Amino acid sequence: MLPVQLIRQKRDGGALADGELRAFIAGVTDGSIPDYQVAAMLMAIVWRGLDDRELATWADAMTRSGEVIDLSRIARAKIDKHSTGGVGDKISIPLAPAVAACGVAVPMVSGRGLGHTGGTLDKLESIPGFRVNLPVARFAELVDQLGVCLIGQTAEIAPADRRLYALRDVTGTVESLPLIASSIMSKKLAEGIDGLVIVCKVGSGAFMKTLADARALCALMRAIGQRAGKRVTCVLTDMNAPIGRTIGNALEIRESIELLRGGGPADSRELTRVLGGEMLVLGGVARDAADGEAQIERALADGRALEVFRKVVEAQGGDPRVCDSPGSVLAKPAHREPLALPPGRIVAIDSEALGLAALVLGAGRQKRDDVIDPAAGLVVDAYLGEVIAADAPPQIVLCHNLGAGDPRVADARARIERAFTIQPADQPFAPPPASRVLEVLR
Repeated sequence: MLPVQLIRQKRDGGALADGELRAFIAGVTDGSIPDYQVAAMLMAIVWRGLDDRELATWADAMTRSGEVIDLSRIARAKIDKHSTGGVGDKISIPLAPAVAACGVAVPMVSGRGLGHTGGTLDKLESIPGFRVNLPVARFAELVDQLGVCLIGQTAEIAPADRRLYALRDVTGTVESLPLIASSIMSKKLAEGIDGLVIVCKVGSGAFMKTLADARALCALMRAIGQRAGKRVTCVLTDMNAPIGRTIGNALEIRESIELLRGGGPADSRELTRVLGGEMLVLGGVARDAADGEAQIERALADGRALEVFRKVVEAQGGDPRVCDSPGSVLAKPAHREPLALPPGRIVAIDSEALGLAALVLGAGRQKRDDVIDPAAGLVVDAYLGEVIAADAPPQIVLCHNLGAGDPRVADARARIERAFTIQPADQPFAPPPASRVLEVLR
C-alpha cells in the first residue's frame, strides 16, 4: 500500500476498501505513515467524508489498534455512558454507582477537561488519594467486584485515536463528524461493553450548536455501534445553561454527593435519572425507560448508590469519608467572593463564558500540562427565566486561591458579568424548556 494513492483516491471522492482502511490505520499506529500524510488523509475525509461501511471499518480498525478489554467473564450486562462535554457536567459521578446498584456493570473510561469543559477524571482526583490510572486487569477486577470502575484512557486503549486526535487538533480537521464519531466510538468499543448511552449536548455551551448537527453526529455513532453488534441509545440534552449549581472539581464532587444522598439540583437529578434509566433498559434489567428511571430514583433515595460509590472511592485509593463529610475531606478555597447580578430577568446564559471564568480561577487547564486547583470554581445560583430583585443576595460565588489583586480574579468577574443577559422583568419572555432532555434516539 502506498499512502499517497489512498489519499488521492479519497481526495477525488473514491471509496477505500476495508483492507486499505485497516492498513492505513495500522500505519498510523506504528508510525510508518508520517504526520504529513496522515494529516492529508484527514483533510480528504473532511472534504469527502466516509460512507457507512468505510466509517464502520475505520472505527473498528482504530478500536483494534490497541487492546480491547475482555470483560466476558463478568456475568452482568456492561453498559457505559459517554458525554460530549458540558459546563458543570458531573453526571457520570452519581450515575455510574446508581446504575451499578441496580444490577448493570459500568466499565467507565473517562477523560480530562480541556478548555471550558471539565473532565470527570479531574473531578475524581479532587478526592484525596483517588487513583484513575489503574492497570487494565485491576479495572476489570473492580468492575466485576463492585459493578463499576472509573479510569482514564490507558496507553493500550485505541492508540491510533491519540495520534489522529493530536493531528486533528492542529490541522483544522476537528469538526468532521465522521472523525468525531470514530474517535468517540473507538475508545468506547475498546472497553469491552455490551451497550452505550451517548449524551449529546446541544446549545450555546456545547460543541453541537443545533439539533440537526447533534442528530447527524448521533446517527453516525449509532451506526458504528450497531455494526459492531452493540446497543446504542443517544440522548440529546440542552446545554444553554450550566448543569447544576457548581462549576469546578471539588465543588462538583460535593454536588455529586448531594445527588447520591437523594438530593441535589433538579436538572442534575433529572439527567442522572433519565440516563440511568436508559442504561438499565440497554442492560436488560428494566422493562422500559420509566421503569429504569424509577429504579435509579430508588437507588439514590435508599442509599444503595452512595454505598457503591463509597466502595469505589476506597478501592481506587480515595478517602471514603468524602461520602459522609465532604467538607472535611475536599480542598477548600482561601477566598469565596460573592458577585451580585443586576436586577431583572435572566433571559440567556453563556455557559462557555462561565466555564472559562472557572478556568481562569484555576479550575481548568488551557494546556494539557497545566496544574488544576481542585478548590477553584464557581457556585452559580442563577437560572434562566429567574427574576433577580434589587435587594437579592449575591447569586455567584467565586472560589479561588489567587492572591489579593491578582488580575485573573478581575478577568473572571468580567467574564461572569458578560455571561448573563438580563432584561427588565416586565418585558415579554419565552420560558426555557422544563426539561433538559430534548430527544431520545433509540
